[in-house]
Amino acid sequence: MNSFTHKTTTTTTDLFQNAAASGLDDAIERGRVALLARQHQDGHWCFELESDCTITAEYILMMHFMDDIDDVLQEKMARYLRATQVKDGHGGWPQYHGGALDLSATVKAYYALKAAGDDPEAEHMRIARKAILAQGGAAKANVFTRILLALFEQVPWRATPYVPVEIMLLPRWFPFHIDKISYWARTTLVPLTILCSLKAKAANPRKVHIRELFVTPPEQEHHYFVRGGLLNRTFLVLDKIGRFADRFMPKSIRQRAVKKAVDWFMPRLNGEDGIGAIFPPMVNSLEAMALLGYPKDHPARQTCLRSIQKLVVHRDDGSAYCQPCVSPIWDTVWSALTLMHTSDGAQTQGAIDKSIDWLVSKQELELKGDWAVRAPDLAPGGWAFQYNNAYYPDIDDTAVAAALLHIQDRRRGEPGRHRMNIDRAMDWMIGLQSKNGGFAAFDADNTYYYLNAIPFADHGALLDPPTEDVSGRIVAALGVVARPQDREVLRRCIDYLRTTQLEDGSFWGRWGSNYIYGTWSVLAGIALAGEDPQQPYIRKAVEWLRSRQNADGGWGETNDSYIDPALRGSNHGASTPQSTAWALLAQLAVGEVHAESVRRGIDFLLANQHAEGLWFHPSHNAPGFPRVYYLKYHGYTAYFPLWALSRYRQLQQSAAA
Repeated sequence: MNSFTHKTTTTTTDLFQNAAASGLDDAIERGRVALLARQHQDGHWCFELESDCTITAEYILMMHFMDDIDDVLQEKMARYLRATQVKDGHGGWPQYHGGALDLSATVKAYYALKAAGDDPEAEHMRIARKAILAQGGAAKANVFTRILLALFEQVPWRATPYVPVEIMLLPRWFPFHIDKISYWARTTLVPLTILCSLKAKAANPRKVHIRELFVTPPEQEHHYFVRGGLLNRTFLVLDKIGRFADRFMPKSIRQRAVKKAVDWFMPRLNGEDGIGAIFPPMVNSLEAMALLGYPKDHPARQTCLRSIQKLVVHRDDGSAYCQPCVSPIWDTVWSALTLMHTSDGAQTQGAIDKSIDWLVSKQELELKGDWAVRAPDLAPGGWAFQYNNAYYPDIDDTAVAAALLHIQDRRRGEPGRHRMNIDRAMDWMIGLQSKNGGFAAFDADNTYYYLNAIPFADHGALLDPPTEDVSGRIVAALGVVARPQDREVLRRCIDYLRTTQLEDGSFWGRWGSNYIYGTWSVLAGIALAGEDPQQPYIRKAVEWLRSRQNADGGWGETNDSYIDPALRGSNHGASTPQSTAWALLAQLAVGEVHAESVRRGIDFLLANQHAEGLWFHPSHNAPGFPRVYYLKYHGYTAYFPLWALSRYRQLQQSAAA
């Protein structure tokens, strides 16, 4: 009897285990097939990259600025804007799904819809207008919004900061210089100085205005700028002095400065991938060329326009929106790394090899970009984030791409196949290590923090300092490639990471939302670098992650955590596939495969997989700029959950062997 009972119990347990394993295998297989189906013919992946409403609203207004209105596209974009309005809540548009009303986004969306022909007395327009006025009106919008309104003659130029094109003539040692700001700020600012200095005027052929959005008539408003600390007030005084002196600027100096600005941005137009490969500088450059008299059929102007048009996504529901940029390198490296864990089959390995060939073709080995100001003797060797962005390769993308090439070469038994590519990438990346041991996204030591106090920088995103998440991936690449000459670089970077850990054990996430992403980035990196997972600081990070697990077994984090640190790792109890995957991958990286928290997280992913094999969640899962601008990487709910499931299965099988 006892023997039979024991045998029956064991068999039942085995049945449950086999069923669970079968469910896991089925989920991974469906995810693998679905991810492979998204691969492009040439080997790369590129998922949609969606922001808030502002880019789409700006696209509509750009057409009105240029008097080049595509009414069919405009209506598609208006449909998107109407659909993203929070009509049953605050009445406006948020920076991210589930967020509070954002005044600047709402002003732009309202103006774009009115320009597109929406009746101001329509219900959705009335509630948006009411929300704007309740926030103090359009005069309280941020600097970039007020500059746009000045271009459309909706506010006087004194509502905007003084941004003279003459900054192009400043010496590099001067407290402000374009080389002292981030790449995205640099590419946006240079053509914008032309528009502001020459006080460009939008064509606005349909004469659309938004005076109804002002509490005080804009020409009578005298409180466009918020007065902060001493440094901010000092810059405001300098702003007034500069504005007064501007009227006495010799014409010859202005012409010289404009020429220098044009000579700077024209070589960086980057073909149909666009200047900086991001939307704002593309639009500013297009409008600056029009202002300076470049004819509509000028090749540079035509190419610039095409670079903007290529960012538009047309949806099956008849709507359309504009992406801020595209993410093919980033999506390709993570998709390939994910597939490595799903199967060793010929189809999967063939897809990975194809992606490697495509990536190798995209490595920048010739042009020295703006980064060379800091490292003039450094040879290029990085990858961009976008299809082509030679002036601005991305340190983060380069780290993951180099690690991917190394791993795949090792898996194929050809460790030297891409040695040149890997060495060039590692050398370039290491050459941009900042003095504190950490790594930024694009530059070294871009840490002139006083510049965030200038009136133009009310978004607080003028700089590109080292961050925990990027540094974590550099550590991962250094650990995977394991070149002896890089040991000191690795030590310094790990030391930097240890100093950035917060008291509760978490790490901040600059490029993904937020502390869960940052903590995964660091733990995954230091594990690959060979750090002992039993060290107290690692255990503290793991325990913090476990403390943030939700009742349903998943993890989630609101972008509100960038505003309120008390919300670290919290989404008010709601879990998301991407946050759950990051929390799982972090724990798996340090050997926690048998932890109860991991099993519950795996169950959450299995329960929330869509029928077609991938995952989806409406949340914005990354900041473009924390507190200011957020993104939704559609790929994050495709590859990261699949990677977590696959890695879990691998480790379970290894433990059982």
